[in-house]
Amino acid sequence: MSFFEDIASRLDREGIESRVGGDTLFVPITPEVELQFVEIDSELPAANVYVAAADVAEEDESFSAVLVQVAFSAEDALAAVSRHIAIDQVVGLLRDLVVGDDVRLAEVEFVQDEDDPHRLLAELTAASDLEVVVELDGDTPVATVAMLTDGEEGEERLELGEHTDPERLFDVVALAARQAPLWEDELGPVEDDDYYHLEDLAGEDPAED
Repeated sequence: MSFFEDIASRLDREGIESRVGGDTLFVPITPEVELQFVEIDSELPAANVYVAAADVAEEDESFSAVLVQVAFSAEDALAAVSRHIAIDQVVGLLRDLVVGDDVRLAEVEFVQDEDDPHRLLAELTAASDLEVVVELDGDTPVATVAMLTDGEEGEERLELGEHTDPERLFDVVALAARQAPLWEDELGPVEDDDYYHLEDLAGEDPAED
């Protein structure tokens, strides 16, 4: 079995489409983006992995395939494909939040952070914003959610969990939009040692009281 056949077989077992054209194995990630595997050593084996725009004519001078990895096994190839599929899922989730077509997002309007494209903010009240940060944990997109409130002693942060299910994430966003005014009233600055007595670790043994 050739290296490309080995890769294609491994991808097929995961339900991932691929096709061979000339000396290149093409794997579509989205309608616009694909991975291209170009074999550089048949004995080792090894293949350069490129991310490229899909359905672009070779004579198009603006076409550019970027080398991102070298794969030495079918497992390497699967890992590369899985990671790029996960990256597309992150982009898709961020886009869904910003576009806001889901009815559960009707009360919020997310904008993308200028410095961190993975971070979105939406105004909940005059004093509070909802923060959603979507990043990869391995090959799994994870959305970390928090409410940020301008308090009398500075910014207060209410953690709203980490979510891997987009449907549950949208439910959490909808809940935050409804509950924000009530949560604001109960928020306050808290230091760990306010309740856990971190300053007394070397103090009197409570068992001696």
